[in-house]
Amino acid sequence: MILIEVHLLESRVYRGIGNLAKAKSSLTSARTAANSIYCPPQHQAALDLQSGILRTEDKDYTTAYSYLYETFENLSSQDDPSALGALKYMLLCKVMLNLSEDLALKYARLRDVESMRAVARAHQTRDLAAFEQTLRDYREELSSDPTIHSHLAALYDTLIEQNLLRIVEPYSVVEIEYVAQQVRRGCRLSQMILDKVFHGVLDQGRGCLLVFDEAETDDTYGAAIETLEEVSKVVDSCAKSVKIA
Repeated sequence: MILIEVHLLESRVYRGIGNLAKAKSSLTSARTAANSIYCPPQHQAALDLQSGILRTEDKDYTTAYSYLYETFENLSSQDDPSALGALKYMLLCKVMLNLSEDLALKYARLRDVESMRAVARAHQTRDLAAFEQTLRDYREELSSDPTIHSHLAALYDTLIEQNLLRIVEPYSVVEIEYVAQQVRRGCRLSQMILDKVFHGVLDQGRGCLLVFDEAETDDTYGAAIETLEEVSKVVDSCAKSVKIA
């Protein structure tokens, strides 16, 4: 039992310093030790919780949710107050997956759950101002947990991009100054264009952003290349036949 706790503690420490490879290795060792003996529900819940957390670091939120759900069910059945932490991580996964499923259980009225609901609402509406207000209103609930904090930082960057998209989507030509005023921060339009988040060109001379419709994929070129490759194979085959003859 002590060996499980030691490996699990190692995994948490390695994850805390950013060494995910060793964190996963220590977690695997902990699970191996757990499989060789009877593992109490509390220890199994701790293993599932750490598995879920490491999956979120890989941005595999679907698998992470499965582990966290097992943790929540396990702890909730024992009326363990730490089940609330697992529930918060489950809500985080739903937000990161852009799913609006409501987990309204007996914890629904707690501020920890309300904070994640507020984050989900801001994300769904792509409302950057509401997201920032949520971070201020629920500072203690959202900033005290390093896992929640790190993923909300990534979500914040995503929300900035979505907010920019919401502003420029209705236009074919829009002034850069207008976009900057709406977002109230440095624009990332050029990077978004390079990343192909949307199709457009920055006209610095006019101070405008030209927004294009997404070009339809033309498969003609690819089909022509495949045809030429097949023809080449036929020619090579004929050449070999002539040599043999």
